[in-house]
Amino acid sequence: MRYEPIDVQLFIQNRQRLYKLLKPKSLVILNANDPMPTNADGTMGFKQNSDLFYLSGIDQEETLLVLFPDHPDPKFRELLFLRETNELIAVWEGEKLTKAQATQVSGIQRIYWTHQFELIFSQLVFEAENVYLNTNEHARGDAQVQTRDARYIRDFKERYPLHRLERLAPLTYYLRAVKQPQEIHQLQKAIDITRDGFLRVLNFVKPEVWEYEIEAEFIHEFTRKRSKGFAYSPIIASGKNACVLHYIENNRQCKAGDILLLDVAAEYANYNADLTRSIPVNGRFTPRQREVYDAVLRVMKAARGMLVTGTMPDAYQAEVAKIMESELLGLGLLTKQDIEKQDPDWPAYKKYFMHGTSHLLGLDVHDVGSRYRAFAPGMVFTCEPGIYIKEEGLGIRLENNILITADGNVDLMAHIPIEAEEIEELMHQSIGFDKNLGSK
Repeated sequence: MRYEPIDVQLFIQNRQRLYKLLKPKSLVILNANDPMPTNADGTMGFKQNSDLFYLSGIDQEETLLVLFPDHPDPKFRELLFLRETNELIAVWEGEKLTKAQATQVSGIQRIYWTHQFELIFSQLVFEAENVYLNTNEHARGDAQVQTRDARYIRDFKERYPLHRLERLAPLTYYLRAVKQPQEIHQLQKAIDITRDGFLRVLNFVKPEVWEYEIEAEFIHEFTRKRSKGFAYSPIIASGKNACVLHYIENNRQCKAGDILLLDVAAEYANYNADLTRSIPVNGRFTPRQREVYDAVLRVMKAARGMLVTGTMPDAYQAEVAKIMESELLGLGLLTKQDIEKQDPDWPAYKKYFMHGTSHLLGLDVHDVGSRYRAFAPGMVFTCEPGIYIKEEGLGIRLENNILITADGNVDLMAHIPIEAEEIEELMHQSIGFDKNLGSK
């Protein structure tokens, strides 16, 4: 692994938290994700199942985690099954975890090879009254390929048709929504690496550079800081491209007078940052760009103030909508008549701000949790309002990552420049702009 070791107590304590939510005599089974194929004999980079990582810290393919906290025999209460390595695998793929290393990472004492799974499992399954299996229950999940979890559920039902199955996802989603101190540390590392990438790009952007060149600057900085790479497909959107919410082509040349929307962040130790900044390609906002920028920043600051313990997500979004509506009126983009005649199911403000303001952040960029659960200490949310004016070819979005605490919140990205004057000053310093005339 590229990142520094994580304190094993995190994974031990995560399992203990899960045990408190299980029904009596419950058996839990989690599978690693599949390495996904491309073409011929190619595969994509491996991404571990987030729930398995959360409960074990194991970041290796072909892993199974089996938990049975009520089993009468202590040696069957926590089991980890790993892919057994050999000289050929070591030559072609590199070393895999040894049993001792797996114990050191996970805190699990009983480690077996994957080929031993069926023999060991048969000694467990008939003692269980409930069997918890894992699925992806994210509201926005739409997998078009069969996952290892899906195959395992199918096979389990065929082999053990009389067992009572339970859903693991509601339990892990409940736990994962509230981050532990060790997790905040990993998130902060990802955020700090993201900051370094953004500062590097501020020193690089100028008229006539290409969006993909900017992407390259980010990945260079991320990789040299021990990140595995981008937390998500980077959005490097100049000019009218900034009005495309998930623009990822990154193939346009940046022009003087454009706003460049950067929605780019690093991953570290499987934890993800999520940053958005909007900067002027020539180092200076036009009056209209600055007017819209300041409006978005005001909405962001007001929204951050509502990210506090006890707030309900839907009520939060409704209040942000009111603030955005007021800003759009001030910008001349909406009229009072537009608001009076609006469709309640698609309010007028959504013409210019059509996405949500916040989502949970953690092991997944759009991390898991319930939209009907009140904000609680330890939750980390993005705060990302935007205004997108297609008719002007102008899109501005700003985004920071906010930790909710018992007595307020903490902006984990407070050290990343966001004020318009600061952005302009840093760009002028780096590439020799005349503050009055723009690019030299």
